[in-house]
Amino acid sequence: MNKDAVAGEKSLKGIAVYPGIVIGKAHLVDRSKVKILYQYLVNTEHLNDEVARFEEALRVVEKEMLSLKNGMAEKLNDLGFILDSHLMILKDSMLKDSTIRTILDEKINAEWALKKSLEKIREVFEQIDDEYISNRISDVENVTERILRTLSGKSQQSLSEIDKRVIIVAHDLSPADTTELNIGRVMGFITDVGGRTSHTAILAQALEIPAVVGLESATHVVADGDLLIVDGSTGVVVVNPDDSAIIYYQEKKLQLEDYRSSIARQGHLPAVTPDGQHVSITANIEFLEEVAAVRDYGGVSIGLYRTEFLYLRSKGFPEEEDLFEDYREVAELMVPEPVNIRTLDIGGDKFVSKLEISKEMNPALGLRAIRFCLKQPEIFKTQLRAILRASAFGHIRLIFPMISGLQELLEAKAILTEVQGELEREQIPYDDKMEVGIMVEIPSAVVMADVLAKHVDFFSIGTNDLIQYSLAIDRVNEYVAHMYQPFDPAIIRMIAQVVDAAGKEGIRVNICGEMAGDPLCVPILLGLGLDALSMNPRSIPLIKKIVRAMPISQARDDLEKIKELYTAEAVQQYLWERTGGMFPELREKGYL
Repeated sequence: MNKDAVAGEKSLKGIAVYPGIVIGKAHLVDRSKVKILYQYLVNTEHLNDEVARFEEALRVVEKEMLSLKNGMAEKLNDLGFILDSHLMILKDSMLKDSTIRTILDEKINAEWALKKSLEKIREVFEQIDDEYISNRISDVENVTERILRTLSGKSQQSLSEIDKRVIIVAHDLSPADTTELNIGRVMGFITDVGGRTSHTAILAQALEIPAVVGLESATHVVADGDLLIVDGSTGVVVVNPDDSAIIYYQEKKLQLEDYRSSIARQGHLPAVTPDGQHVSITANIEFLEEVAAVRDYGGVSIGLYRTEFLYLRSKGFPEEEDLFEDYREVAELMVPEPVNIRTLDIGGDKFVSKLEISKEMNPALGLRAIRFCLKQPEIFKTQLRAILRASAFGHIRLIFPMISGLQELLEAKAILTEVQGELEREQIPYDDKMEVGIMVEIPSAVVMADVLAKHVDFFSIGTNDLIQYSLAIDRVNEYVAHMYQPFDPAIIRMIAQVVDAAGKEGIRVNICGEMAGDPLCVPILLGLGLDALSMNPRSIPLIKKIVRAMPISQARDDLEKIKELYTAEAVQQYLWERTGGMFPELREKGYL
């Protein structure tokens, strides 16, 4: 049976967040939100009682969350940080203090005051032009929902009561929901909402369970007990499939599992092309717990350690000691391999509890990353001290993000030199030969690459932002997201320009955007002569497999042909035919 034969089935299409196929019965989870239909005035003499009712609800929810965390399955322990963040939200001034103030000032019931606080917080998050950060509004919504349920006395079904193997179907799943799960009973997840960085996606990846999110209408289309096929490789969900569809997907499931196992078994083989060129395949990580996955999937080092997570999980700003301990542990775990640590890459609008920074019309072009750090040097120095101190325990390289020109780079390096001097005076050890690089992710940095290359030890190209800024594309805007194209000839020319400038100064060039983990992009990146490709750890075995089969000479020939193509569609089609011809099994199994 071919794919066309399945096309007539009742099917949904969403975002694939963990590959694989499962066939099983649907378990519809009702997570409809508590409806606050009315507000009412509270007599002045009862306002303190209303505040006390709200505070008691906070205590009840906190107790529930602590109980959930203590009872988490061992396999989910690495996700405990999610509940930690929810416990912090419970106490955050934007939620707690704002709600209490609204109760007292407007003399209204706690439910309505909490709803108004959530609306204010949502307005702040809507200003954040970063997919990972903006998606964290769901954390606040999940916490708010638990408080509202407690205030209203409405209970909800506990997922711990599931006693058979099922596929979870929900509008969304909160971190608290996921900690209740009997993971041995869950075959897969599908949700109406969510993206690749949602908690459901994180959970699916941690448990290696097929999942599809962002289906929009799954909870309306699927009934409890329906038979489902979830294809986590393509994002397709088939509802009540016929026998031919079941047979087709059962065969596909076996083929995928065999193929994935064969690729994974080769993950620790070196990434050396047939003509002897070694390519460094490294990993992008967001938190310490991912280091184990880097090793498991065959990553040789950490190509990019995004440091924002510790700031997001803290109420305000983390202390130097907390940062140091985290960076030190990563460095020690990876010894003697390098860990490339990127300094803080989010803006002041994320730290509303500590800084009074006005809202920006376009945060993506505003006070963020290195601009924010230069504007707040004490915050910057704290992080630099932690990174430098940790460099004494392993091989750490430092990366400054969002450098637009030489002036910003010189100012950042001046602060780094100042911090180094402080540590020397305090007789605190650090690696005085620590390499310093920059993220090349702004078009102006590409234009000035020949100048910037004289002042750094390496470049790391962040293609996600480079594509967004160069093509003027908002990746989360539904009307233009399809135009976000790594295959655009302009992007290929920009990368080539950066590599050429680096080569003239004898410095390395790494690439750490999503292009690095895209099988179709491998011929381009090899042809351009990148020194290292850094990606999600789970992409490593497949990319290594392609590298081992593709001679550099062939990749260079392909690049010359690609340079003669002038549309993203033409480039993508060429690569699909070229790579698909070399690896027909990848095309057949949906990897291309």
